[in-house]
Amino acid sequence: MDINQLNCFITVAQTLNFSEAARRNYVSQSTVSRYVSDLEKEFGVQLFTRSHRDVIITSEGKALLPYAIEIVETLKKAKTVIKQMHDGGQGKITLGCDVTSLSFPTKCIADFAEKYPGITIDVRQLDEADRTLAITGGEYDFCFMPRDMVPESSGIESIITHNETLSVVTAKNSKFSGRKSIKLSELADESILVLSESVAPIVYMEIMDLFRTFHITPKIENSFDDLVSIYVSSSSGIGVSVIPTSVAAYTSDEYTDSYLIDDADTSIAYVMAWEKNISNPAAKLFMEAVKKYAKGDDNIYGL
Repeated sequence: MDINQLNCFITVAQTLNFSEAARRNYVSQSTVSRYVSDLEKEFGVQLFTRSHRDVIITSEGKALLPYAIEIVETLKKAKTVIKQMHDGGQGKITLGCDVTSLSFPTKCIADFAEKYPGITIDVRQLDEADRTLAITGGEYDFCFMPRDMVPESSGIESIITHNETLSVVTAKNSKFSGRKSIKLSELADESILVLSESVAPIVYMEIMDLFRTFHITPKIENSFDDLVSIYVSSSSGIGVSVIPTSVAAYTSDEYTDSYLIDDADTSIAYVMAWEKNISNPAAKLFMEAVKKYAKGDDNIYGL
């Protein structure tokens, strides 16, 4: 039994005409007759009674018809799904984001999800323990992180997505209230809250370097491994947090105020990194969405 036999059987059953079945299936009438005969031999029953004038489907033919239709439709669906997966219209991508990579991935994911609703997008916080393995180990299709976190490896490619500045987040109605920006030097006497060096090493080092540049020994009140803790602590007035501006944008205006730092260059370059030779069709489509928004500069190490 093959799909051509079933297609011809279905058409004969629906039209009760061998000539019409041949026309619709783009084969000769003798081929249709042979396909039906082969099915009858396989099942050991007569599917149609034929005369010079009429074709009548037998009870056995009527019993087979819904199953034949289901088989043909299932195969069509399977072909469609496989093609969509091959073309990228179906499937799954897995993204790893470090704790400070929020705004750029969000924008790309929203655009991509609207364009390709059949592709599942799995977003996970990036494991900082072994970034090379995270990128090349097959767990993630793409990883978003600060540029200086990307390991130098000929097996890794990357593209600069954007530059991120730092902002200061305070409890509502702090002494800085009403302003749009502050100077880093004004934080010399403040209790500082930061993301820990273990979860955000580049951001942490950038903050420490800025304080050193201004000859300030920061009063680090606490460092946190998660954003919830730093949000709660900032809004409670325990201290002021120094975090990426896009991360600060996720804080609630009801409980906090955020300020740009206007007397220092706090820019940090962020990238999307991936293992060379992308094989996932859905991932190739996501790459197109990223390049629509990305700043550019492929292959940051020139490898």
